Amino acid sequence: MADGVISGAETHCIHLQRLPFPLCFPTIGLLGPAWRRGGAAGAGTSTFPGVKPTIFRDPGPLATKFPEEPNAVAATDTYTLYNANMGSDARTSGIVRSGSPGGYAYAVTGPSGTTPVGADSPGNRPVTFVSWFDAARFTNWMANGQPIGAQDPTTTETGAYALNGATSGTGPARSAINPNTGTAPTFFIPTENQWYKAAYYSPLLNSGAGGYYDYATQSNANPGNVIGSGTNQANYRPLGFYAVTSSTSTSPGQNYLTNVGAFTASPSYYGTFDQCGNVGEWNDFTGAANSSRGRRGGSFSNTLSPNALSATYRDGHETSYSDQVTGFRLVSAVPEPGLSATAAGVVLACWVVLRRSRLGLARRSLRRVA
Repeated sequence: MADGVISGAETHCIHLQRLPFPLCFPTIGLLGPAWRRGGAAGAGTSTFPGVKPTIFRDPGPLATKFPEEPNAVAATDTYTLYNANMGSDARTSGIVRSGSPGGYAYAVTGPSGTTPVGADSPGNRPVTFVSWFDAARFTNWMANGQPIGAQDPTTTETGAYALNGATSGTGPARSAINPNTGTAPTFFIPTENQWYKAAYYSPLLNSGAGGYYDYATQSNANPGNVIGSGTNQANYRPLGFYAVTSSTSTSPGQNYLTNVGAFTASPSYYGTFDQCGNVGEWNDFTGAANSSRGRRGGSFSNTLSPNALSATYRDGHETSYSDQVTGFRLVSAVPEPGLSATAAGVVLACWVVLRRSRLGLARRSLRRVA
């Protein structure tokens, strides 16, 4: 089955207890022909490998999930899943580590500085300072069923990606079969085309022929940055003012991330939030093995020059790169209502900082597109 046309959307937020890093998201289905930048007759046609019906999800309470992974598999943290900046860089901090090797423990912390409604959640903000390899290890851990134990082939080193101890260099292509389950991986990092489709596409554009917006807020106009229920808003600095503080000044003790879904009326057509602004997100480019990987979406620190939030902007980094404005989303095979388990969809999940340890679930009604 070819990829490309999105078929549904919903929001899922899950809180698991073992991660050192959090997680949460809305979902969107992808089915059908290849996507085209600029609409049905637009230029830039690009296909991506066929996948079964896809469901994309975006950030929410799953922010509580990333910290669970370290607590499950990083008591020693052999491959440095934890970056000290996760706890010390106030701009995006949210996870702290205590203890010593062999007995490390991880917990989420709330934002510092000004914390208006929409930027106040300890457990519903994106995780940052993650390299592509960190994202891939988290993916493996999810694909392997969130096991507890050392970082080894049964937990973080194989699953969706055969990492086998690597923390830099060539990032492998996604494995066709998870050696731990004998089936296709249930979680993986989206290709650039998959990420792009979920962000910018709408089947309603061009008189129902489908097409692409310039922004993941269902708009071709530059977004504003007012937290709340206004349409076409995002966490960035269009006029130099930060969304969280409404100030042009940068404070060393201020956290600038917004909660997932803080811009309540600014999702993509399929219901994903924050594919514009907040933090940029890793993608797998074409999915082939490579020493670099893509990043899209822009961040809280971006202005309109260059306009990293727009559909036309793309960049990439070496697989070992990490910083305060880079996070990730995942794709995960999940049954879509009306589909059998074998016809499972794929969900795009944006990982948020795991800040809570309770098990929870949040849903948004599923919207199906013909």
